Order: sequence, then C-alpha cells, then structure tokens
Amino acid sequence: MMLFIGADHRGLLLKEEIKQFLTRKHVAFEDCGAHSLDLQDDFTDYAVAVARKVSESPADHRGIVMCGSGVGVDIVANRFPEVRCALSWEVAIVKQSREHEDINMVAIPAEHIAGSEAIAVVEAFLHTPFSKKEKYIRRIGEINELSQSK
Repeated sequence: MMLFIGADHRGLLLKEEIKQFLTRKHVAFEDCGAHSLDLQDDFTDYAVAVARKVSESPADHRGIVMCGSGVGVDIVANRFPEVRCALSWEVAIVKQSREHEDINMVAIPAEHIAGSEAIAVVEAFLHTPFSKKEKYIRRIGEINELSQSK
C-alpha cells in the first residue's frame, strides 16, 4: 500500500503532525502538498493531487486529505473514479467506513479535531480491513456503476 497525503493552509499543521506519526510508524507516504503556508491556496489543488493518485490504483493506494471542515476535500475526492472518500472525525466512523464501504481515502476536518484524535482516525483508517461481505461488495459495485454512467 502507498499512502498519499495533502492539505490546504487550514490543514497544513495537522498534516505535518500526521506525517511525523507516519514516519515514526515507518508508513510509506508521499506528501502532495501544501508544502508551505499560503493563505490563498485552494483545497481543490491538494484534493485533486491525492485523489488522482488513489484513482490510478484504488486497491493499492490510499489517501488522506484535510481542509478546515473536511467537506470540500471530500467532495472533490469523490469525483474521481473508484475513489471512496469519507469525512471522518471519529475512530468509529472511519472503522465502519473501511469495513462497509472499503474507503480508500479519508477527509479530516482540520479545524474541528485535535491532533491526537486525527492520528487515531488515521491509525484506524490504515489498520481496519474491509469486511468483504457480499452485500458490501455488491454495494461498492453499484457505486462504481454510478460513476461510470455519467
């Protein structure tokens, strides 16, 4: 698995904290920006960069995106084929999203979560397996069909 991470100016500090955690845990990742504080940057740039990488290999790549509310990056990510991104600020939500929807991206609301809580969400995102139950596989197939019928 390869992990991609990105955030706008509102998520930059939290992204750096998560990167330190990932480095300590020896998790391979690529930082898709922002790389410096720019109050005029757009969350769309970083959500697109991460989602594009995940969409290239949705079974092997995962992504973490952040903005102030997490909503903007979540909307952008879910525009990409086979990307299943969930807005999450609690471990229980991300665990269920991994188990039921096999999410391959998580959107974190940087202005509404403490660093330790965000790290717990990331840990759950990385370590919770997809349940592989038939009903969830069927539902993911239905979602993929919707995105192909545009």
